[in-house]
Amino acid sequence: MRPPRRDLLAFGMAALLAGCATPPRPGAPGAAETLSGRLAVRVDSQPPRSMSASFELTGTPAQGLLVLSGPLGATAAQARWAPGEAALITSDGRTAYPDLDSLAVEALGERIPIAALFDWLRGRAWPGAKSTPRSDGEAGFEQLGWRISLARWSEGWVEARRPAAPVVTVRAKLDGAGS
Repeated sequence: MRPPRRDLLAFGMAALLAGCATPPRPGAPGAAETLSGRLAVRVDSQPPRSMSASFELTGTPAQGLLVLSGPLGATAAQARWAPGEAALITSDGRTAYPDLDSLAVEALGERIPIAALFDWLRGRAWPGAKSTPRSDGEAGFEQLGWRISLARWSEGWVEARRPAAPVVTVRAKLDGAGS
């Protein structure tokens, strides 16, 4: 049985992953945006893990803040990160990590390309690695072993899926998208 703290970390990481997802909004180039919406993450492990949350995300892969809320709107957790550090803050206290990738590995038990996700979930390929159009003809692209679906982009939906075992799926719906 996995300790409860790992479940909370997984919840936090789930919100972080999907919290990045939104069609670009107007604003000054390079300015920190606050993105919000709902997300769901599933890891097809044994046993399977899934979680959902509301989120508010401000920042970039280098520095940012994520506030996670439960179904009644109460803050469940915060993730803060900056160069050389990351922390998950819950009612149990603060857990420090050397970086955001380390927090992701601890939370999900999987390596997740966090820097790439900030671009993927904005509907564009990450400039740090080669990408190709999806081989199944669906709108989107493939990069770093993940399939990014933009089939419902106009409605504010994005899906990032790693088909290699264990399969990891991140789905996000952004507030105000598709209106």
